[in-house]
Amino acid sequence: MSNEQKNRTTVEIYGQRYVILSKESSSHVQQVAALVNDKMREISAKNPFLDVTKLAVLTAVNAVNDYINLKEQLERLREELNKEKD
Repeated sequence: MSNEQKNRTTVEIYGQRYVILSKESSSHVQQVAALVNDKMREISAKNPFLDVTKLAVLTAVNAVNDYINLKEQLERLREELNKEKD
């Protein structure tokens, strides 16, 4: 394990409290938790009959989809920048 200090932050996501240990700042962890909470509530509003497990999985799928899209966009921008340099 790393000797780097980890911060302990308590967050609330979809009505449940979680203690998160992270190298990130408390404000960063709070921001992440708020985004997860917002996405869960957004998905739940569209389908209020989902159980919490399915809701959490759909939230994770949405988050990973957003991540992959941003990663691909970043790669395209890097390629464009490299073309302009040449």
